[in-house]
Amino acid sequence: MITLVDLKKLLSAGPGQRIEVLSPAVATPERIARSLASLANSKGGVLIVDLNAPSGRHTVDVNAGDIRDRAMQALLMTEPHLIVPLPYLLPAEPEGLPQALIVEVPDGLPHVYSLEGRYLGRNGARIVPLPARTLRELMLIRSDDAREWEAKSPAGSGKDDLDWARAESYAAAHSLKEPTVEDVLLRRGCIVMAGRRVRPTYAGLLLFGRQPQRWVRGAEIMAVRFNGASMDDVFIRQTIDGVLPDQIRRAELFIAENLSRRARIGNWRRSEETLYPPGVLREAVVNAVAHRDYRLIGNQIHLLIFSDRVEVRSPGKLPGHVTLKNLLHERYSRNEAIVQVLADMGFIERLGYGIDRMVRSMKEAGHDAPQFEETDGGFAVTLRAKPAAVAQIPGDIATDRAGALPQTPQQQRLDKMIEYLRAHGRITNREYQELCPDVSAESLRRDFVELVEAGIILRVGDKKGTYYILK
Repeated sequence: MITLVDLKKLLSAGPGQRIEVLSPAVATPERIARSLASLANSKGGVLIVDLNAPSGRHTVDVNAGDIRDRAMQALLMTEPHLIVPLPYLLPAEPEGLPQALIVEVPDGLPHVYSLEGRYLGRNGARIVPLPARTLRELMLIRSDDAREWEAKSPAGSGKDDLDWARAESYAAAHSLKEPTVEDVLLRRGCIVMAGRRVRPTYAGLLLFGRQPQRWVRGAEIMAVRFNGASMDDVFIRQTIDGVLPDQIRRAELFIAENLSRRARIGNWRRSEETLYPPGVLREAVVNAVAHRDYRLIGNQIHLLIFSDRVEVRSPGKLPGHVTLKNLLHERYSRNEAIVQVLADMGFIERLGYGIDRMVRSMKEAGHDAPQFEETDGGFAVTLRAKPAAVAQIPGDIATDRAGALPQTPQQQRLDKMIEYLRAHGRITNREYQELCPDVSAESLRRDFVELVEAGIILRVGDKKGTYYILK
């Protein structure tokens, strides 16, 4: 419940996107219902009937109980009926006369609400009809089958639309003890059986498909690096498509190759002032890929790198009961099959603590906390860079280690890589795996990404022809 102090602030601010103020003279059940439906179909808000508002040229007797009854009638006029906290009267003091009627409309209600067949939303303080595309997306977001979409099989798809070599590699790498690869994919929700025929699900096509974007348009990442702190005409852009695991890897490389580098490295002990804590940007991308609403076709994830911040925007608002207020504490997977397979591959933890790690890492590194926002188009994360000293990367990074603390396993691996590079001039993924046979391929890949980001090595070539050299 809001307080009298809150009421004065709201009345001072006036009507807006989340505030509707009515006088008793116009607060009919129909008018209240229009306001409530528009708030419910937007981001929620507060309806205030100011009982002390001027009533125009004619005197109107204000009966607070009657105004409250009108609000109760209004809640029953929408389809479906609005279920919100009961309207209440706010007195000037504990036993004073009522100052206003308050109706609070929470954000993220479970339905789309119509009034006499019309779907209303808000444009600032104005009540407007919802545009067709906005209405369609809102119905998708708030529909009851949001979690069932990834388990469906698109019409016309078949077994040959999956890359079975990729699926076999996944099953072998993660020691999934099923009799066949088909059994693995069936268990993971990536295929369904239509009689004896194998049909790929949307999740299967996004994770293992030969042409994922043929079936899910917009299932890609638009990565852009701008020179300054705002969008301008000078930028580097890359459309990252393919299966979801490859999108994450390529987005990570795009970040590493397009961030300013501010690192101090000596004795392989990183006393550096990086623009962002290690892994935070990757976490933001992985969360977007894992949890976006893929039913909103034609809309992409946007990875935007500015000089002072990175923004990751994904289609679809927060799923289920998760809100901005409980984001750090609640767990809900819109795409359960996708999340599980990405967890198998080591991209995320199945427990779902990625957001928590982002907040903790930024705080421990002295950065501003990540900014989370629900927009009209979905969900956005903004990570702001911490000002840092000018980069200083020593030419001789394998310096004397007298007095240095014991090295971590990763530091030992990186030493091996640097020694190999000095001896041979270049190194490939395969050669690095031969140097470190007991380390997972994903950990070795991250080593390359970290050294590229630090400005120590350069990536040359693409795909199977990729190799790295000392910068």
